[in-house]
Amino acid sequence: MWCDKCKKRVNEEKCPDCSAETQFDIPTEIYWCRDCKVPIIKEIDSINREECPLCRSEISYLSQDLKPVFPEERLLLESLKGTPLKYKDNSVWSIANCYFIDGEKESISSKKMKEADGIRLLKVIEKHKKANNSTYSEFIKFADTFVRANKERLHYLKEEAHSFIHEARKNYNDDQIIVSFSGGKDSTVVSDLVIKALSNPEVVHIFGDTTLEFPLTLEYVKRFKTENPLTIIRDAKNKEQDFYEVCNEIGPPSRVMRWCCTMFKTGPINRRINAMFKEQFILTFYGIRKFESVSRSKYDRIYDSPKIKKQKVASPIFYWKDIDIWLYILAEKIDFNDAYRLGYDRVGCWCCPNNSARSHFLARIYMAEEVQKWRNYLVDFARKIGKPDAENYVDSGNWKARQGGYGIKAADDVKIVSKNCTTEENAKIYQLKAQVTDEFFNLFVPFGKVSKEMGSKLLNEVLVLDVKTNIPIISIQTKSDKYDFSVKIKTLNVKKHDDLQRMIGYQVRKYNACRKCLSCETVCMFNAITVSNNGYKIDENKCTKCKMCVTSKHLEYGCLMGKYLYSSATKKGDA
Repeated sequence: MWCDKCKKRVNEEKCPDCSAETQFDIPTEIYWCRDCKVPIIKEIDSINREECPLCRSEISYLSQDLKPVFPEERLLLESLKGTPLKYKDNSVWSIANCYFIDGEKESISSKKMKEADGIRLLKVIEKHKKANNSTYSEFIKFADTFVRANKERLHYLKEEAHSFIHEARKNYNDDQIIVSFSGGKDSTVVSDLVIKALSNPEVVHIFGDTTLEFPLTLEYVKRFKTENPLTIIRDAKNKEQDFYEVCNEIGPPSRVMRWCCTMFKTGPINRRINAMFKEQFILTFYGIRKFESVSRSKYDRIYDSPKIKKQKVASPIFYWKDIDIWLYILAEKIDFNDAYRLGYDRVGCWCCPNNSARSHFLARIYMAEEVQKWRNYLVDFARKIGKPDAENYVDSGNWKARQGGYGIKAADDVKIVSKNCTTEENAKIYQLKAQVTDEFFNLFVPFGKVSKEMGSKLLNEVLVLDVKTNIPIISIQTKSDKYDFSVKIKTLNVKKHDDLQRMIGYQVRKYNACRKCLSCETVCMFNAITVSNNGYKIDENKCTKCKMCVTSKHLEYGCLMGKYLYSSATKKGDA
């Protein structure tokens, strides 16, 4: 435990000196031993003088975090500098684009990476690959020394993580526990920790295959399944959508419009959870760490998932740094995704707009064909939406900051076009994009009981009844003209007509704009909503009328497509 006020380690939940609440996050820094040639992870409040635990030599500050550079990445560094195999006998570590060779700093500029010829570099790497593989014994020697020098840190990490796992799972049975498995280093470590802490190799793992995974990730997941035959591993994949086809319709994802996460990751995972666990609430162990990003630093270590409502999320490695992850992997001799050997800091979707310039540099070398295909698509898209210098728009990375649906035809579908009825109070006439079908009426199930029988046949009316009183609260009137895609909706017998009309507008938007993003499925805790090629369906027998799917608190704009495609360029009067 750590008291942030007194800046020291304590063994109680409250500091005995200042009474402040303590935290599990014990700050560390990375030092370097010149004799052992390895990093030393040192707690800031350590009372020991700055010396190596192995050889007792004086150590010096190096950085806040670090990761090992495997021979494959080291050869890339050397090839980029025009000196293949130069550092084959050295201990090489890095953080971002900054390398430490036997403790001496050497940086690679983003400009150098951007201007590098990926095809030429790959040829150099292939030429020296065999000779480079023979240098692994030297890397392993330094890795083993690193583990021995930091055994106390390793012991603390394991003990604290196991304790957290046991505490987090107290109110859950074994059949309510899963590991979210991405094929990345963090989820690999979480998997190992959970299985060992619970002494249960049969813990369910769910792998979210986004269809945009690194080939090396798919190879690793296949290897993991073979090497862990007792572990229950289930894939979650959206087989109904094609990434490029969706991009053609609503535009590519950006840093602020990551529709792909819901459509290709969260949505399919939610479906898999619903299929396996039905109405059960579950505990999911995630590989989330606070040091990964500013947004993740604000997370709690254990919390109710905002995306999948029936799960609580817990992260045993929340306070771990990169170097802690690698200490555990190297010490426990765990197999891992080979993308890290190439130099990737993170693995996920290879074309993610949040990927760093470094990730893009590596992709140009090791995934050149896919990268070129993606760039060609982005340039074509930029031209379609009227960018004057499409290639610069793409190559500068400006496409990653795209917002709204400017230039995209589908953006018209998210605009709620309505007008107040001049003859009836609390009634609006909504413009639809298609003729009214049973799917439209089904969207009103969250409000009450949909009754076609009680409505006026003369008015082509369908009523929605309050489930408790059986009193009509919504009147839906459609025209008989099959070419007039409009509908009059009137609210009845309620106190807040405007609030109800706003939620009705959300359902109109879904009818007009649904792109099967699966967001509504993840919002529903009762598995009442299914979205597929057969349409948007709400099971009236499962729907509890909680209205989570029609409130902006849980679903901004009432529809994910509304959130991402709504543009400031919408016409005056549109919602």
